[in-house]
Amino acid sequence: MTGDRSQSEEALGDRELEPTAIKPARFSLRRAISLALIVLAGLFFATVVFRALTPISPVAVAELLGGPKINASWLPLGKMSSDLPLAVIASEDGRFCDHWGVDWAAVRDAINQGGGARLRGASTIPMQVAKNLYLWPQRSYQRKMLEVPLAYLMSALWPKKVVMETYLNIAPWGPVIGAEAASQYYFHKSATALTRQEAILLAVALPNPSIRNPANPSPRMLRIARAVEERMRILESRRGVRCVEPA
Repeated sequence: MTGDRSQSEEALGDRELEPTAIKPARFSLRRAISLALIVLAGLFFATVVFRALTPISPVAVAELLGGPKINASWLPLGKMSSDLPLAVIASEDGRFCDHWGVDWAAVRDAINQGGGARLRGASTIPMQVAKNLYLWPQRSYQRKMLEVPLAYLMSALWPKKVVMETYLNIAPWGPVIGAEAASQYYFHKSATALTRQEAILLAVALPNPSIRNPANPSPRMLRIARAVEERMRILESRRGVRCVEPA
């Protein structure tokens, strides 16, 4: 009888402890879900606000907080050389006018070719805006996973011209940020006055702006520039850049 009573008391004690053990786990899960919802709401709000106001990238915030000095000057898309957005589409995201944030065909091709560094070619312009505006520069699969929903959100809320204008104004070009600052830095002129060749060289520098110098292009950069110019002609003939053309 004593043994039976001890076993019963132990079982009762286990049952009494179960809710106490489960409560912290449930509380942590609720807190994690709440935090995720707050972050998503904040990103949604920021994306809506940035639709009307000039966005502030993390790099610009770092400058304001005392980080390295970076030249940045916002220039509306309509005032840029029309060759610059066309060159960027041809170089970075050939189906920019057709997809809704992510080019899954390009992702599939990159994976079939080995993934890794090739996934850079599957990074669409909206994904790069999401990275430059909200995320961190170091490459990782975690960052890529976050870029996808942000790119869809941005594409749902922003017209293509706004996405392109934002991209060109917050993209890093070596020691400067944005197309206007890059044009002034490398060619000593406004992005309004860029020639077609200069616009192409700026676009070609974007995948690796820390080592590619548009003002002093390497033979490899010049080969890529010729290929981009050919793709620009094809896109123009097929109206593949209609979404960024003047109204």
